[in-house]
Amino acid sequence: MEIAFKAVSFNPLNYFMSRIVDRLIFYAILGIFVISCQSNTTKTKVDTAGTQLLAKEIVNTQPTQKAAKEHPGKAVYAKYCLVCHQANGSGVPGMYPPLSNGSWVGKDPKELVGILTKGLSGKVEVNNEVYKSAMPAQAQLTNEEIANVLSYVRSDFGNNFGSVDVEVVKKIRSAK
Repeated sequence: MEIAFKAVSFNPLNYFMSRIVDRLIFYAILGIFVISCQSNTTKTKVDTAGTQLLAKEIVNTQPTQKAAKEHPGKAVYAKYCLVCHQANGSGVPGMYPPLSNGSWVGKDPKELVGILTKGLSGKVEVNNEVYKSAMPAQAQLTNEEIANVLSYVRSDFGNNFGSVDVEVVKKIRSAK
């Protein structure tokens, strides 16, 4: 058995030239792809800007409506009460009581001022459900903030109780 070998010559120049051509073709295709993506992005930005201008024009041509005046206690509630008592005043079952109709909100405002300024701990029953988490004192609030937040809670979340006067808050806080 005889095996014949054919002599193949290796030309390094041809090898490297073919690699360079392959890479040039690859980078040319990549460049075309990148450029086409950029022009689409620019078009989208222009379309978005046009849409925004159109939206502004529509808003500006609409008749102005008076914004409903927000209760001054709502901001205080959002900052200090919302985390535990929730945005809708429903509370968290077993942890934080609701502030909705049928809860303690309808009690004497003097008692509510005391709870807000001194805090509350221990077992609390609201609407036949027991709550055991402590409510920290909010003594850092001003008299006006306390009156506003209590008035807000007493008039929202399905409640229809009277507002709390700043003078009542001052009187309760000074009696310590």
